[in-house]
Amino acid sequence: MIESKTPGVIDLDDVSETYPTEYTESMNTVLTQECVRYNAVLGLMAVMLRDVQKALKGEVVMSEELEILATSLYNNQVPDAFAKVGPLSLKPLSSWISDLNDRLDFINKWIDKGKPPAYWISGFFFP
Repeated sequence: MIESKTPGVIDLDDVSETYPTEYTESMNTVLTQECVRYNAVLGLMAVMLRDVQKALKGEVVMSEELEILATSLYNNQVPDAFAKVGPLSLKPLSSWISDLNDRLDFINKWIDKGKPPAYWISGFFFP
């Protein structure tokens, strides 16, 4: 369920082509850095969520890390593995996922529609 609500990683090559990091446009550097940070979260989530589903089906061995992940998901807590690479938050998992998707929507709109007229500062990974 979480997998279907979370977008895939951002194509950094496209971002770098469209928004090159130049001295004259510092916000392109910010965008690139944000994409790198969010990609770390999204990539880890994709792998771990896929692996825990396989483990629950018995297709792979349930490691301690996957068991902790499954328990956190069941208890609506942000797994420690996600929290270590994700944005700081005290929210439960369901709200954390919604917040992450809002942040990614902000970044994706920036990528698709150009530099925004105003920036959602708290939406940045590391404001």
